[in-house]
Amino acid sequence: MANQLQPVRGTRDLIGEDAARHFHVVETARRVTALFGFSEWQTPIFEDTRVFSRTLGETSDVVTKEMYSFEDRGGESITLRPEGTAGVCRALITGGLTQTLPQKVFYAGPMFRYERPQKGRYRQFHQIGLELLGPATPIADADVISAGWRILQELGVAKDVELNINTLGDAPSRENYRAALVKYFSAHATQLSEDSKLRLEKNPLRILDSKDEGDKVLVEKAPLIYAHLTQDAAEFYNGLKSTLTAFGVPFQENPRIVRGLDYYNHTAFEFVTNALGAQGTVMAGGRYDGLVEQMGGPNVPGIGWGAGIERLSMLIAAPPKAAMPVAVIPMNGEAEARALEILNLLRGQNIAAEIGYSGTAKKRLERANKSGAAFAVLVGDDIKLKNLADGSQEDLTLETLVERLGA
Repeated sequence: MANQLQPVRGTRDLIGEDAARHFHVVETARRVTALFGFSEWQTPIFEDTRVFSRTLGETSDVVTKEMYSFEDRGGESITLRPEGTAGVCRALITGGLTQTLPQKVFYAGPMFRYERPQKGRYRQFHQIGLELLGPATPIADADVISAGWRILQELGVAKDVELNINTLGDAPSRENYRAALVKYFSAHATQLSEDSKLRLEKNPLRILDSKDEGDKVLVEKAPLIYAHLTQDAAEFYNGLKSTLTAFGVPFQENPRIVRGLDYYNHTAFEFVTNALGAQGTVMAGGRYDGLVEQMGGPNVPGIGWGAGIERLSMLIAAPPKAAMPVAVIPMNGEAEARALEILNLLRGQNIAAEIGYSGTAKKRLERANKSGAAFAVLVGDDIKLKNLADGSQEDLTLETLVERLGA
């Protein structure tokens, strides 16, 4: 039908195997991060627009082009969250938790960006993420990265993923490096793209992340940050590498990983894969020691990452199937009440069980076979357990039925 309602462009329904993959990613991450001592937080899916405009940068593409912002009926500017870190930091401040550190936070949920939909990228997409607020040590950074690596291992995708790390240094290191980049790129200003010419004035580090092919040629020969690190910054970076090695997390150094905003420092990292075609990032993060203070709170160091559930779902093999239910089938009308009691008993023992809501015993048995049920409990004058795979039957009491199905 021409007027049939469809999902809004850039959104999709999570049904069937898509839903199973999605929730397998979330549950795996939830289980692993609990082992690392993280607690789950849920923040609202919309915030005061300033939560994101202040933290993502007023001139960033996300703020200027991609945010879903609107004025509500009270005249307030509201934005659907485009990422998870800012909301967690806002909750840390407004929840009065800046004096109760460290805070180890796991989150999962939908995010929203108005961008061109493509494979693995939607306007309503979903992320899992970690934030560790309080410690400012290389061990904290390595612990957060290690938790991400363990999730990828548990999902069975670590073999297809490579960890790239870099350092952004401390503030003096960045100033030294910024000056070196300005000098280098100014000498080649006529060859820069228009976007990078603007970045040269405002934030030359962003040129290192340019997608323009001409810029990429210049970036290949640009100075590296390592020669401009202070002793403290170099020691922090070396501490990160040695701790990752101690944790058994393999990595490659990639000096081109950058973060454009000034509250980022020291560690920056990405888990990348070629398994989805062109190289893509499946998990990325870094240290953001100045973010909480920029949002109006005290100076609280932070390190975290976010990962797209859609991309991770595409990487994983078929998720484990749910337990096949047991079909409870009354053989006649008189057995209906007893069948309901048995159904309730099985569920009370954590045995997945269903009952046909209507129809003859024959019809219900046909539906049970089609549903993929492993067994059928035939309830009449006695109780029979039918193996739907091979057709065999056995007579059981209530007690032995529960023992048999719970084994």
